[in-house]
Amino acid sequence: MKKRNIIIISVVVLIGIVTAVVVSRGSRKATFEQNYHVEDIDAVTKIFIADKDNTHVLLQRPAADAPDTTWIIDGQYPANQYLVDLLLETLHDMRIRQQVNKNAVPQIIANISSGSVKVEVYQKKYFINWFGGKFRLFPKEKRVVTYHVGGETQDMMASFMYREGDKVPYIIHIPGFRGYLSPRFFADPIKWRSHKIVDLDIKHIDQISLQIPQMPDESFVVKRNGEGFDLVLANGQTAAMFDTARVAQMLSSFTNLNFDEYADIVPNSSDSSFVGGPRTILRITDTDGNSKEIRTYIKYVNPDDLKAIPDPTMYETFDVNRLYAIIDNTDTVLIQYYAFDNILQPASYFMGSDKTVFAR
Repeated sequence: MKKRNIIIISVVVLIGIVTAVVVSRGSRKATFEQNYHVEDIDAVTKIFIADKDNTHVLLQRPAADAPDTTWIIDGQYPANQYLVDLLLETLHDMRIRQQVNKNAVPQIIANISSGSVKVEVYQKKYFINWFGGKFRLFPKEKRVVTYHVGGETQDMMASFMYREGDKVPYIIHIPGFRGYLSPRFFADPIKWRSHKIVDLDIKHIDQISLQIPQMPDESFVVKRNGEGFDLVLANGQTAAMFDTARVAQMLSSFTNLNFDEYADIVPNSSDSSFVGGPRTILRITDTDGNSKEIRTYIKYVNPDDLKAIPDPTMYETFDVNRLYAIIDNTDTVLIQYYAFDNILQPASYFMGSDKTVFAR
């Protein structure tokens, strides 16, 4: 009986050892497979994205000593930081859901080859990196991984990706996220650019000038005077009294002032919206001497309507929500009346008259 118990115990122990080995191997395999993501996104210095139409963009982290932490697009434009952060989070959180079925591999590879987006990720690496990163010397930038991001899976919950160096593509997802990842990897530089016009606290504003070509007497300048501001009218005189609450509300509107979107079709001087010249010319100058100019133009719902009707002033043919704006004579964008409602007002409004949204 005692011998029998020893045999049973030995068999149980042996089964336990075999089970532990199998589980351990499986665990090591799962860990190995889940190295697909970018672990240290804080070390990412730049990301290059290109599609099959030869559209490409370079996203770069600002230098460590740069005053602005916003990423840069193609070496010159501020990036939409929310989209950059979302991309970095995606690179960090994405995981292998499963390997592509063996029979489907040739077709998936063909699809990726013809219609994928290439994503190169670069990081700061150190030639000497000892003691868990506590002692590091000789930094250099290195491309650490290149992905080819394909289309979505049939259930719309993952994307096909091929990582250079792998033998086969994988199905990649973010655990807990319902959706596929392909839309987060795009190469159009315009879509990556920031929509911010200015972000100024009142204490950093030197002056705001608004010209109204169709109403020149309503043009004005709000100019800093010590800790306060003066309202200078079109005739050059400083207003003895004005509505300080309205002026303060206008000045506070320049904190995180954004445009709505870049104009898909950039009108030219022959288009109806631009025939009469700018509706307003807004100039913003900060205390460091930097300035920004915004010229606004009416956006018609259908410019061709103006050619067909005898008296355009009798019809509301313009877009009641948005208007065109040209920023620094470079970018044509769309802005919302709502965002500029406290800014694009005539001088008489700041003198206490009823509000008149003259741009409409």
